[in-house]
Amino acid sequence: MYFLNKMDLPFCLAAFMSFVASVTLWFTVDRSTGIFVGLWVPSILAFWCGIRLTLLARASAQQEGQA
Repeated sequence: MYFLNKMDLPFCLAAFMSFVASVTLWFTVDRSTGIFVGLWVPSILAFWCGIRLTLLARASAQQEGQA
């Protein structure tokens, strides 16, 4: 069992950078723009979870087929 792999890093970085951009936009440009960019964070993380679950389901199915 693994916790994080190479595929997870881009999603984590994208979510973190989106959060930083959201806070920066909130305080420097416009609050509504900051909120718009802030909505990307849960979307990126949900997409990441969907991919992880799909990969785990495939790995589980392959293990059951080999047993």
